[in-house]
Amino acid sequence: MSDYRHQIIVASVLERDGRFLLVEEMVEGEPTLNQPAGRLEAGESPAAGAARETLEESGYHFVPTSLIGLYEWYDRRHGAHYLRLAYAGEILDQGDAAPTDPHIIATHWLTPDELAARGTQLRSPYVLQCVHDYLDPGRRYPLDLVRHFDGRQGTLADTGLHTG
Repeated sequence: MSDYRHQIIVASVLERDGRFLLVEEMVEGEPTLNQPAGRLEAGESPAAGAARETLEESGYHFVPTSLIGLYEWYDRRHGAHYLRLAYAGEILDQGDAAPTDPHIIATHWLTPDELAARGTQLRSPYVLQCVHDYLDPGRRYPLDLVRHFDGRQGTLADTGLHTG
């Protein structure tokens, strides 16, 4: 039996006034930067997972409105194969946001140039590419491009996203 691992990661790319939200966390003893992102939980739609991860890691309420892209990467160092689904959307105003995830050290709003300058701190090759793709207006796909089934045999599920 192989110890080969597959990971489905959901992420949000949040922009405000030309700056992008990044979370800083310690990974293997080093500070790293990433979009709010994490593993998709069982039974959760990818868009709902991106909203949950954003709230946990940044304190911001995020409503996905489009898919930016799918990103595949095999991390040889850890023997893991990642598939990332990155979402664009709206941040709901809530005042002073604070992460609830204890692994998050800080949040930062960085320009694409500031982010590129911190390249050695990026958690994965996805981080900067997602920002570049976000800036391309042709890279917006409908949320229903990713079909989510709720676990019951053949039942297409609601996205789990509600704005009201």
